[in-house]
Amino acid sequence: MGVSNKCAGKREPEKEIEAQRWIEAVIGERFPSDLPYELALRDGIILCKLMNRLQPGIISKVNVSGGDYKLMDNISQFQKACIKYGVPDVDLFQTTDLWDQKNIALVTQTVFAVGRTAYKHPEWRGPFLGPKPAEENRREFSEDVLRAGNTVIGLQAGTNKLASQSGQSFGASRKIILGK
Repeated sequence: MGVSNKCAGKREPEKEIEAQRWIEAVIGERFPSDLPYELALRDGIILCKLMNRLQPGIISKVNVSGGDYKLMDNISQFQKACIKYGVPDVDLFQTTDLWDQKNIALVTQTVFAVGRTAYKHPEWRGPFLGPKPAEENRREFSEDVLRAGNTVIGLQAGTNKLASQSGQSFGASRKIILGK
């Protein structure tokens, strides 16, 4: 089984449908009905429209025609816009993952990352994708509480109440009995 087959095996059609429906809801238009998910996204136009709806003007020029280079540039513009929008760079796919359809599952993961990042933008009033990210729950402790904690040995350090070496003799050999 080749690498491309392994990557293709990771695709989750239900996630792709969820991502497609979210993109359609955000941009206000449907994917072309004659194209599968990965080919509809391939030229990057839909992805650029998505980012411009989430944050107007984040991508200044979307190439709607031209050769492969111009259309591949849309993907690059989308990736730069994701970083500006706050999507962690570890969540981004590589241009070839989409353009050459090497790893469509990673493209879908990036769309979900964009959907999660939208939660951090209170100006966005549209639909979200995926669960809301956890928020920091910072706690402040007084000096007395912190000092009291220094006297307690937590159970992560282990306990010596249950285990012992009683009954073991040092120097006695173990007998190993092989099958009969």
